[in-house]
Amino acid sequence: MKKAIILTYGCQMNVNESEKAKTLLLELGYEFCDKISEADLVMLNTCTIREGVATKIYGKLGELKTIKNKGKHQIVIVSGCLAQEDGEILLKKWKHVNIVVGNQNIYLLKDAIHKIENLGFKQLQLTGDIDLLPPMIFPEHDAPTSAFVSITYGCNNFCAYCIVPYVRGRERSEPMENIIEQIKVLVSKGVKEIILLGQNVNSYGKGMEDVDFAKLLRKIKSDVQGKFRMRFASPHPRDFTLDAIRAMAEDVRISKNIHLPLQAGSDHILKLMNRGYSEQEYLDLVSKIKEIIPQASFTTDIIVGFPGESEEDFEETLNVARAVKYENAYMFAYSVRKGTKAEMMEGHLEESVKSDRLKRLMDLQTKISLEQSLTYAGSVQEILIEGYSEKSRDYLQGRTDSNKVVLVRAEEDLAPGDFIDVKIIEAKTWTLYGERVSGE
Repeated sequence: MKKAIILTYGCQMNVNESEKAKTLLLELGYEFCDKISEADLVMLNTCTIREGVATKIYGKLGELKTIKNKGKHQIVIVSGCLAQEDGEILLKKWKHVNIVVGNQNIYLLKDAIHKIENLGFKQLQLTGDIDLLPPMIFPEHDAPTSAFVSITYGCNNFCAYCIVPYVRGRERSEPMENIIEQIKVLVSKGVKEIILLGQNVNSYGKGMEDVDFAKLLRKIKSDVQGKFRMRFASPHPRDFTLDAIRAMAEDVRISKNIHLPLQAGSDHILKLMNRGYSEQEYLDLVSKIKEIIPQASFTTDIIVGFPGESEEDFEETLNVARAVKYENAYMFAYSVRKGTKAEMMEGHLEESVKSDRLKRLMDLQTKISLEQSLTYAGSVQEILIEGYSEKSRDYLQGRTDSNKVVLVRAEEDLAPGDFIDVKIIEAKTWTLYGERVSGE
């Protein structure tokens, strides 16, 4: 039996694409293993959002070269954003790489592997057709409780710091009937959490006739039966319509936790980033969401130390964090990404300044996260069981509708995919502890 391993770097889109690739490899007769030294096929599904990730991938390619030099016959595949960006360079520099395949061409893997295995091909580059809608693949899922469904591909925003539009192409939307079909299949298989994916998920339907994100949410509500939880990532504040917010409020199965990327709180920096909204417009959107969905909670992405960011600009970001009270935030110090507009901007900051600001933001967010966690104490929450706690098999881990992690004591009749009610008896910064509510 041929053995394969897929190493995934980057975002949820990459995870979804790895699941599709795994399905194709299973169809070719591969079984999966945990060690690259044992694998006959190694696939690196890559990300290029930050330079540090690319460095890690090149290190792994060096490791694979050493394994091949020792006589191990391996098919080495590089897929994802780095493959799309540096495909020709990868093949020239790393002669042991056999296939370079872009995000939109995962479906070509079976034919490419056949050519390498049986027809004498040494290297193949599959990075064309970047703006086409890829064929639908129903992936096998490593986590049966939760599954991703891609509804858009690519991005039209061209934020100044981001390489995504250049490596994932222009925005295109999956036909609504395909999305509904995928969700129905997943729910029929017992999947209890559906996560809609897109680089700009709530701009779904642009360029299509009489279709938008709100209509998609309502179509799922009317056409897909059963108990499950639905999330989506990542929306763009500029494209969040009142109709979409109302559609969220209408379906109890849609999580009321919203990941709403801020990136910066200063109008000056938001304009330099080409984000398309102001600080006040962002805060007005948060207020409108809370008005329509009173139980809404928020998480976000924030970049500190963007070129030209002053101390006053950074303070504006802190002020927005205080005002919104995010339950969690993904926080980064700006790093140069070659090929983006920000690379050529003036006013790049010293690493020490960026590190100091990142620490101050993280300290503030830790305080806010604890305050938000404490509001759950004593409440009863419905959680979806995901599996055992990483630290102890005496506890199961689940998540609330607001995506808070909850640990509850393991019981024989509980399994991943179960929805149960728990009373929160202790609240820490990142984790809640609950007791199962029995009886009524």
